[in-house]
Amino acid sequence: MDLLRHLRLFVTVAEELHFSRAADRLGMAQPPLSQAVRRLEKELGAELFDRAHRRIRLTAAGAVILDEARELLAREERLRVLARRAGDGALGTLRAGVPPDTMAAVLSALLAACAERSPGLSVDLQEVTTEEQVRLLASGGLDVGLVHQPVDATELRLGPEVPVDLGVVLPRTSPLAGLPEVALGELAGHDLVLFPRAHAPGWYDRILDVCRGAGFVPGRLRHASNSEFLLALVTAGHGIAFDQGPVARKEPRVAWRPLAGRPLTQRLSGAWPAGRAVHPAARPFAELAADVLTRDRTATSSRDDRARPAAPGSADGARPADGPTRPWSVVYGEGFGP
Repeated sequence: MDLLRHLRLFVTVAEELHFSRAADRLGMAQPPLSQAVRRLEKELGAELFDRAHRRIRLTAAGAVILDEARELLAREERLRVLARRAGDGALGTLRAGVPPDTMAAVLSALLAACAERSPGLSVDLQEVTTEEQVRLLASGGLDVGLVHQPVDATELRLGPEVPVDLGVVLPRTSPLAGLPEVALGELAGHDLVLFPRAHAPGWYDRILDVCRGAGFVPGRLRHASNSEFLLALVTAGHGIAFDQGPVARKEPRVAWRPLAGRPLTQRLSGAWPAGRAVHPAARPFAELAADVLTRDRTATSSRDDRARPAAPGSADGARPADGPTRPWSVVYGEGFGP
């Protein structure tokens, strides 16, 4: 027996205290309604209506059951609403991976955007490298991630890409630090400080391919597992690094300069599993993240363009700026990488 349906019919009859009016209200014939109420009484083992008089009345059992039935039906409706909202990605928990070097301002903006779109959704952010995100997305350990391209997307769906041009981090005493921008070929002979390849193999290999193609073959590759170690290596003259700007601003003894022709472009995008059991909020999260990153990058670039001093040789002879502060760094280490 469909208990909830029969309870719904019972409540209508109890409110009308008239089978004919209740049947009209429900849009059904009276005999099936009377039969349904009889089946409910049999199922519950108690008469719900006193039919001995001209006008039916609730029995003591019927009065008790009426309150319980109303509460049960209200809870059923709440359950249906919750199920619909959860199915739309508006409730529950979304496990999202982000690169550990994500700027605090970007994370705050992203979480605020998620809260505005889906107030009932809890976003569990986890700092995870790109390579580890790909593994966790495939195994079900994450629902969505923000990964550095290129990645093996065989089992993934990818959201909009956000491109960011990289510059070079140099010792401030380097002659190249006096230039408004640096060509990759001018870095020939320098060692290169990179994040460990295991963090983001595709992007690591892409950097080296572009460098070699432009005539920069690093004398030695060094790996930094955190920003402080990277800056220490550059400051000590043990190599240069590529970054979007924020890392270099931590250390006054280094300088950040744009790369001529913008040959190195970091691309970040949301990623989620390609299978059927996809969290309904995964794609919206990826799209929100791309929007937040794009807005942040545009706003920051605009501010820096207005504030940037003129390059050497200009009317005021000012030094070139150390470059714009951008939302994502590409020099990584453990707990710091893509």
